[in-house]
Amino acid sequence: MSESKYIESAKIPAIVLFAPTASGKTALTRELFSPKGSHFILNAEVVSADSQAVYRHMDIGTAKPTKEFCKEIPHHLIDILEPDQQFNVSDFVDAADEVCKKIIKKGKIPVVCGGTGFYIRNFLYGVPPTPISDEKLRNKLKERVIIEGNEVLYRELQKIDPESALKIHQNDSYRICRALEVYYLCGKTRTSFQLEHKLREMYDFLFIVLEPNREQLYKKIAVRVEKMFEAGLENEIKKLIEAGYSKESPGLKAIGYSEWFDYENPFDQNNIQKIKEQIIHHSCKYAKKQFTYIRDIEGSNIIKYDASEENFRQIISLIKKWKKIC
Repeated sequence: MSESKYIESAKIPAIVLFAPTASGKTALTRELFSPKGSHFILNAEVVSADSQAVYRHMDIGTAKPTKEFCKEIPHHLIDILEPDQQFNVSDFVDAADEVCKKIIKKGKIPVVCGGTGFYIRNFLYGVPPTPISDEKLRNKLKERVIIEGNEVLYRELQKIDPESALKIHQNDSYRICRALEVYYLCGKTRTSFQLEHKLREMYDFLFIVLEPNREQLYKKIAVRVEKMFEAGLENEIKKLIEAGYSKESPGLKAIGYSEWFDYENPFDQNNIQKIKEQIIHHSCKYAKKQFTYIRDIEGSNIIKYDASEENFRQIISLIKKWKKIC
């Protein structure tokens, strides 16, 4: 099947590529989907499945692809919001669907690529229905956050819905309030609204999971964090704070940003070293957690990944088999 015929297909063909932090997603997409790549296989555009890459002014801590690389392969859902704007999984799925349709109309293949497992899973299965938001109840919960603090509401959530609490950071007041709101509206936990156990029929998915060696990955994460500081992460944080963003800004709840608000004087040299160590620790912990959402997904192709020539051949073979590309 030629790429021009993809447009006529009843289903939208989409490659979904999941890989944890620092595992080499960007390098792989260059190899396979950039005309400059030595293993170029097809014309594609990338749909970012990174919950923090959507935010502007947050380039270093999110390890966004460079502008030069985005000229080689167009990237979508990057730099679309300010750090104080909320962006949830439903927003992501809706936006990704629209972008995928536009990419197909160009005669290209969408590659939904990222490490936010929660986004990937919901893109594959669809977003489960939950009760419509109640503004009055939500405002009461927000007031409680201001008066009582995140920790009190987080402990409340742990008692009511421990499964949701495990997936939400205790500083993420938005998601804590939403989980509590769902429970108080209908007496059911948010996790009781399950995803469909069936891939969405509007797509023809090729789902690839990169699984690097855990110890090697942790070493790469440490190196990446060092490079972030060398590239000016401290100055990026200062500019964000000067622009009026704070620990309550949704974008700044991310790893690499939230740690700076744990200290009264974060830019003291001793504290900077502590922050660096925290970011490395949290990043390694998150890398392990990223696989939580993509376990048991139907039709997943798991690749033990070390960026070897054999890996490239494996993935190229999967793509060729998927679309019978000659």
